Amino acid sequence: MKTSFASSYPNHLTVPQESVNRYGTSYRRRRRSQGIKIESARSQNQNEKEDLDFNDLEKYDNFYHTTKSLLVLFQVMGVMPIERNKGHTTFRWRSPAIIWSYALFTVETFFVGLVFKSRLNLIMQPGKPFDEYIYGFIFLSILIPHFLLPLVAWSNGAEVVKFKNMWTRFQLKFLQVTGHQIVFKKLEIICNSFCICSWLLSIVITIAQYYLQPDMLLWHTFGYYHILAMLNGLVSLWYINTTSMGKVADRLSDLLKEALQEESDEKLADYRDIWVDLSHMLQQFGKGYSGLYACMYLLVPVTTIVATFGCVTEIMDHGLSLKEAGLFIIAIYCCVLLFIFCNEAYVATNKMGSDFRDVLMSINMTLVGSRIQQEINMFLTAIQKNPPNMNLNGYTIINRKLLSTTVTSVATYLVILMQFRMTLMRNSIGHSTGNKTVTNNMAVDVDI
Repeated sequence: MKTSFASSYPNHLTVPQESVNRYGTSYRRRRRSQGIKIESARSQNQNEKEDLDFNDLEKYDNFYHTTKSLLVLFQVMGVMPIERNKGHTTFRWRSPAIIWSYALFTVETFFVGLVFKSRLNLIMQPGKPFDEYIYGFIFLSILIPHFLLPLVAWSNGAEVVKFKNMWTRFQLKFLQVTGHQIVFKKLEIICNSFCICSWLLSIVITIAQYYLQPDMLLWHTFGYYHILAMLNGLVSLWYINTTSMGKVADRLSDLLKEALQEESDEKLADYRDIWVDLSHMLQQFGKGYSGLYACMYLLVPVTTIVATFGCVTEIMDHGLSLKEAGLFIIAIYCCVLLFIFCNEAYVATNKMGSDFRDVLMSINMTLVGSRIQQEINMFLTAIQKNPPNMNLNGYTIINRKLLSTTVTSVATYLVILMQFRMTLMRNSIGHSTGNKTVTNNMAVDVDI
């Protein structure tokens, strides 16, 4: 994905003696005497200003225009029923989007419930091979996120809207402060490709399991398409947002270097303000989607453990076959999701944190003025007090350390399960040997 920053600055946004508030909208400094107006005129001017702000927000929200397809996909799937108006995003519990989500969720729940019941009955049947129990457990666990969707997704709709509006206002503020417009050139193509691939990958994986599992019926597959597509869409959303914020951080870092070379304390102060907004936006992204990604993170390691354990044990017992290939596909799929989830968060965090810190620390403080020294120290303090950590509403920090910790936990549980299985096998062999010895002794007694 390539990001360009247009340097043309709109004339209607260039206002002398203009300041920028914390939301990214501009306002003019005025004396108190200038603020005394007739109420009707004041209301009219305020409405005109709001219309102008929303028009500007809509016009320069390049991120929304390039990622609109993913937003529409989540609306159609009923995952995140938010609405986009001119220049801002809203969430209402009585909106057409939420009503559609209610209806779709009701129909899907009825069908998913039938699939869940059918799969559970298959597991409860005695005398089934071990690998079929493994398959049954995995595909029962994959159905669980569907039932949790209203709790983990819709309940955080207000926080998601807050993040979306932060993105919108940040782009306008970036333009007002730096004079450069944020333009994501290839993001629209990438986003459209992700939307298509999310469903194609879901269909391919589910159909593959249908042919590799003897007890999976064709109508069972229709209960999994939208769930796997949702997981793929969430990973796509994660990649797009973290990569986009990382690209903006790269550009802001370049502007910071130019400001340090020019020794402009005013630009340093402005860029520090933009950096704080970018850091807060990164944290709000994790907070807004914390329920969905927490559910995904809990599902992926458990599925990986069970699938890998089943694959290894079946290969040890019966050798490599197509049936074990199904478990292998699921394990690899989960590992890829987990890697993208942790790695992209780590990259974005580094670009916003350590990279900026390195740029500021590389300056020889003895060669710059006192104002520049003060601004550099304030910037470093802002980075320290507002660390750009990607976290899920404070429950856990997403980075490569979480990836290594999860892999270690998966390996530990696999070793424990293998030891438990070997113990059961030894006990079974010992029990069979004991029964055989008793039988032989009884045969000797009879011969005597």
